[in-house]
Amino acid sequence: MAKKKTDQVVKDTRVKEYELVYILNPDMSEEALETSTNNITQYIIGREGVVDAVDKWGKKKLAYPIKHFFEGNYILTKFKMSPARCKELEANLGISEDVIRHLLIKVGE
Repeated sequence: MAKKKTDQVVKDTRVKEYELVYILNPDMSEEALETSTNNITQYIIGREGVVDAVDKWGKKKLAYPIKHFFEGNYILTKFKMSPARCKELEANLGISEDVIRHLLIKVGE
């Protein structure tokens, strides 16, 4: 007789290394830019992630207009987090009004 598989969901507890590049609205004040960056960093930390580095590249011209903007504030964040939590992070970045565009890349492998 064959054994039945139980319908248990196994949590993915492996931690992977990621790089997140995001572009913020160029019309934001320095205080608002700092607040948005800190909010994203705190979001990662609050979801059991570890932020290794936050590198602000400054305001740069976009290759093509995005949401009627011709430039944006570029920020690179390197962090470690479980893959399941990264899906939540991407969903929140997608609905954020301050984030024009984002790219999340898994480092290694």
